[in-house]
Amino acid sequence: QVQLVESGGGLVQPGDSLRLSCAASGRTFSSYTMGWLRQAPGKEREFVAAISWGGDRTYYADSVVGRFAISRDNAKNTVYLQMNNLNPEDTAVYHCAAASHDAAVARDYGMDFWGKGTLVTVSS
Repeated sequence: QVQLVESGGGLVQPGDSLRLSCAASGRTFSSYTMGWLRQAPGKEREFVAAISWGGDRTYYADSVVGRFAISRDNAKNTVYLQMNNLNPEDTAVYHCAAASHDAAVARDYGMDFWGKGTLVTVSS
């Protein structure tokens, strides 16, 4: 199991962009589907995005399609989430997550484990 540490959260205004990073420890990073989950205040944790082991397939929640982009650098054991055109509904704690199953399965059935998260607040 890899250890996941997120960074890059903060307070931004509506319409701004932000890039989250997730540093993973462990030599098996490239064998994991990676993704991002988020949990808004008073709501359940929800799927945001996932990327396949090789980075050739990506999946997104409907609410972020066209605004968010997930990517990974297996040489650096890092996964990113580029978030553009943020709105107040994107306010949440964002968790980097990993799964041993395929990214499409992760989208539909969840991730295996996740980090402590980084807070993103979108407010004017």
